[in-house]
Amino acid sequence: MSEETTSANGEITEETVREALRGVVDPELHLDIVTLGLLRSVDLASDPVHVKMLLTTPFCPYGPWLVQQVKETTEFAAKREARVEVVPEQWTPEMMEDPTLLGFF
Repeated sequence: MSEETTSANGEITEETVREALRGVVDPELHLDIVTLGLLRSVDLASDPVHVKMLLTTPFCPYGPWLVQQVKETTEFAAKREARVEVVPEQWTPEMMEDPTLLGFF
């Protein structure tokens, strides 16, 4: 995880939180949640910080672990409490930054 969590003027931004969340890696796919497209939103205006994410499958065995990692990483990066919501959206490889990383395309 990057120690850099603020912008040049010292403000914590959504981008810095997203960059920190690149350190949360799916243990089965060996790619981070941002690259996989699992991170849907980061709302810094909310108190606590509200993160929306999805899982690769509804019954992902690592789901609770991933949610906890996202919560802890967000709290570290944002320097305040966070809440993680798993949205019921169906994940597809097309949501990835680069779908070819899994060899499907």
